[in-house]
Amino acid sequence: MCVQDAEQVTEEMENLGLPKNENNNDSEGSIKNLPLNSQVQNWDSSSVIDIVSGRNSFPLESVSEDSTMLNTFLPDLRSGEWSDIGGRSYMEDTHICIPDLATNFGYTVCGEEAISFYGVFDGHGGKGAAQFVRDHLPRIIVEDANFPLELEKVVTRSFMEADAAFAKSCSIESTLSSGTTALTAMIFGRSLLVANAGDCRAVLSRHGVAIELSEDHRPCCVNEKARIESLGGFIDDGYLNGQLGVTRALGDWHIKGLKEGENGGPLSSEPELKLTTLTKEDEFLVIGSDGIWDVFTSQNAVDFARRRLQEHNNVKICCKDIVNEAKKRGAVDNLTVVIVCFHSEPPPTITVQRSRVRRCISAEGLLNLKYLLQG
Repeated sequence: MCVQDAEQVTEEMENLGLPKNENNNDSEGSIKNLPLNSQVQNWDSSSVIDIVSGRNSFPLESVSEDSTMLNTFLPDLRSGEWSDIGGRSYMEDTHICIPDLATNFGYTVCGEEAISFYGVFDGHGGKGAAQFVRDHLPRIIVEDANFPLELEKVVTRSFMEADAAFAKSCSIESTLSSGTTALTAMIFGRSLLVANAGDCRAVLSRHGVAIELSEDHRPCCVNEKARIESLGGFIDDGYLNGQLGVTRALGDWHIKGLKEGENGGPLSSEPELKLTTLTKEDEFLVIGSDGIWDVFTSQNAVDFARRRLQEHNNVKICCKDIVNEAKKRGAVDNLTVVIVCFHSEPPPTITVQRSRVRRCISAEGLLNLKYLLQG
């Protein structure tokens, strides 16, 4: 399925001389009205719509094949996951894998491919936010009036709507107060849409080469630092406002100075999106909480996963292997990894062609060598 804006579809219809559909729903009119507590009075539905439609600081970035190339590849999806408390005394990570998002919530999307949904949520300050977002974000996405036609806008809006809904829950039950990073991957047909808010990471293996599909939202990021300072925030000793190690997250409404303000505070729940067109060269996607990436580079994780899949071709065991290896390498954080494979077969062995290189030495070099050998 190719995701297109409704406005673009209408324009194309007019160019073809077809009548405009006057009954189209307003793409920005479906946001739900969520009453919030006094801390988040400015986060009503209209402000969420305004931010989504007009102030997206991270426009959709596409990592896709040339549209002129014939691409008939359809992924054969299979997934696995594994979590471990790691070196912490409590577990705040959680994750989700849904093979068919619409069917899971009792919806039927006529004429469309199944949309698979995968997510990793890394909580901080408690597990309340991570579990809330895991349980509510998928449903909010499906219940949006523009799902699945305008999927990019729907996902961005749903992240922010889930954040606002969690704020309301915290106003009722203060013990839930906490925060979470969130990274989701949605696969429909040969399209892969990754949405990230925080420092979880998604890495695609394309014929053994690691391609990062998300950016770690940390205070050291130049773009994030500029955004934060424009909203009145600051970086102190590597922390957002001296308090938080990430610059994008859902929750954390209880921490003063992070989400207040007319335009929102320096801590944003708005995700960065990347859309990829999958081809037969794409082998699998690795999604991990930051505890994994503390001890694995992106390429190292791809190399490790390829070797394990070539050995046993079991996705869940591969995830377990990665988590266990992370523990051996001294990981101290909670550890969660989800892997989605796009083929039923294991990744192929990559043969590196080594060319013969002729080496020679100049006459001057030979003379210098002679002098050295003669002492």
